[in-house]
Amino acid sequence: MNQIVPAVHPLRSICLILVAVFLFACQDAIGKYLFASYSVPFVHAVRYSINLILMMLLFLPRIGWAILQTDRIWLVMARGLSLALGSLFGGLALRAMPLAEMVSILYLGPLIVLFFSMPVLGEKVKWYGWFATTLGLIGLLFIVRPGTSLSAIGLFYSFLCLITAVVYPMLSRLLSKTESTETLMFYVALVGAVFYCVQLPWVMPAAMPSSFDLGLMVIIGITSLVAHSLFTMAYARAPVSLLAPFTYAHIAWATLLGWLFFSQTPDHITFIGIAFVAAAGVGNAIMNHLSSRKTEIIFEPSES
Repeated sequence: MNQIVPAVHPLRSICLILVAVFLFACQDAIGKYLFASYSVPFVHAVRYSINLILMMLLFLPRIGWAILQTDRIWLVMARGLSLALGSLFGGLALRAMPLAEMVSILYLGPLIVLFFSMPVLGEKVKWYGWFATTLGLIGLLFIVRPGTSLSAIGLFYSFLCLITAVVYPMLSRLLSKTESTETLMFYVALVGAVFYCVQLPWVMPAAMPSSFDLGLMVIIGITSLVAHSLFTMAYARAPVSLLAPFTYAHIAWATLLGWLFFSQTPDHITFIGIAFVAAAGVGNAIMNHLSSRKTEIIFEPSES
């Protein structure tokens, strides 16, 4: 049977990526608002449950329970758990951190993946990869420099979230060789829903959320599925190296939303650090595209 290869649509794929990262930024902003009033596990229990229900409605009629079949169940579940933990740490970080700074720290993930890609994935890293990683770490020092007003506990949870942002794409890379995209997406929703729902007896709010707040939690679940689906569609129709620079628009969206809704604007030195991180990631992605390498790792932002 001939395999159907999606047509290449670079411009359309770039638009999909830009919309996806905008949805991720909106998800972050809504989460930051909700985490001020509700526990992080409760919000994510609602959000992952909505996500799982949508997955079942979309995939089960077409694929059936075969979607649960996997060759490496423990790695697939570990991947789902890494994103669930990333959501937890990201949410705890957002309660104490400005939106732009937290998202910027998270985007060091693909650069750190480069550092581990040689010993773990056996992939060769070129000189510009090491240069980008160094530049990104310098940017991090500007963001978390001594004397900054950033919360210590917020930074702690941000770095824990960063660890999951390294583990998740590396597991995605390993599992993409044997597992279908639908199966991987389904297990992310399943593991996340189970992880958070078992915590509900201890994290339920004293009073049920208002219809407005509950609606926002539902919106987070919907935007999560839509954003990840747009990522999948985009990367199926254009090279990873072409699209990777545009994922850094997430930082710009987060900065804008943080200013609009929370009156949080990074100071000048922090802006320099954020620019370093973004330049490092974009520059590395562009160099990868120019060299036409096929060993790149897709980075989907960890969910907060």
